[in-house]
Amino acid sequence: FKNDLALETAKKIDLKIKNKQAVGPLAGIPITIKDMICSKGHPTTAASKILQGFKAPYSATLVDRLEAAGAVIVGKCNQDEFAMGSSNEHSFYGAVKNPWNELYVAGGSSGGSAVTVAANMCWASIGTDTGGSIRQPAHFCGVVGVKPTYGRVSRYGVIAYGSSLDQAGPLARSVEDAALILEVISGRDEMDATSANIEVPKWSATTSKSVKGLTVGVPRQVFQLKLDPHVEKGLQTSLEILRKGGANIIELDMKMADVAVSVYYLIAASEASSNLSRYDGVRYGFRADFTHKSAEDLEDFYSRTRGDGFGSEVKRRILMGTYFLSSGYYDEYFSKACKVRRLIADEIKQFFSSCDVLVSPVATTSAFKIGEKLDDPLSMYMNDVLTVGANLAGVPSMSLPVNVSEKGLPSGLQITANMFAEDKMFQAASFLESELKFSMEKPK
Repeated sequence: FKNDLALETAKKIDLKIKNKQAVGPLAGIPITIKDMICSKGHPTTAASKILQGFKAPYSATLVDRLEAAGAVIVGKCNQDEFAMGSSNEHSFYGAVKNPWNELYVAGGSSGGSAVTVAANMCWASIGTDTGGSIRQPAHFCGVVGVKPTYGRVSRYGVIAYGSSLDQAGPLARSVEDAALILEVISGRDEMDATSANIEVPKWSATTSKSVKGLTVGVPRQVFQLKLDPHVEKGLQTSLEILRKGGANIIELDMKMADVAVSVYYLIAASEASSNLSRYDGVRYGFRADFTHKSAEDLEDFYSRTRGDGFGSEVKRRILMGTYFLSSGYYDEYFSKACKVRRLIADEIKQFFSSCDVLVSPVATTSAFKIGEKLDDPLSMYMNDVLTVGANLAGVPSMSLPVNVSEKGLPSGLQITANMFAEDKMFQAASFLESELKFSMEKPK
């Protein structure tokens, strides 16, 4: 991004304010956007070599809506390549460091977005969440991160990873700020057939600071996980605050929890294999160097370009997804996973017949050290055990910072609601935020 363009936009808004002209609800507010999101005329690479040099010919609907509301887009944020990762180490541009301790990861895949907010580089940021990619970096960096209901925000102009799972949402320093951003970017879009034609409430103006009468469900399987002491303490403290505030706490049995990660990675990898087939080096982006050795045929051209252009994690998931979708294994893997996904979604949605929100940790630990899990992909994948369910079911879910560990690393609480019931989610989060009074003094 050219900062002079951002300054020019800000000056125009200042002039409007000086002349007492109408301005939008985000007038002059600096906002960053994940490199997964198109912005006309600016580099949009999904943190991948395969899109090196590509400039978006149009802006995502959510970017247009931010700018129409007066927001000043000040930069694009680093991420895991094509949003495939939980640590922001899988990027062509290098790892993103946690502002609380630079030896630790920022989380992924929207790690750059979380860091720009946590380090006070902007007022808010827009990330994407396919299996926890907004909530987990928010948890690692001590900010608020919201994954809205699937279809609440248009995906037009958002580079696809897993089309049935992807959803864009805000990262901010407070619940009210996140709610306001979500109001601006939400709503039906004729350019995205999966966007929902449903009214967008004024969450930021109506969010209650009371939880009296609210029923909060806690999956008992959470207590069977090996949680870091401060993560468990954050959960217990939050539940006690909710109880004292008049909420009714109940335990629920999440029977499908043990298969959610497997189903998620099978479906996500399969959709990624299909979505990323368009990157062939012919139409745009990176093309392998054929100066010294010409391509033998089209297959060789594709193989060398994609082999050089994609990083190791992306190639791993493309290979898995292609295998799952192959003619001999489609019914055995992908088709079966879709059926189990429906069972998981039905179970999660059924919980909301007896509770208003679900509460759990975002992850079992706070941020881990850079490089610590790179050689163990399965361990990295299991980092998403508590977040993928919301994506499989399409329900809204968010991370709220609740405490800081003895190592000086923050952790968050995950709050999940039924489809299009973000109001209940924000209600619980606003109350906890007002009671916990989480401080973000550490990042500079």
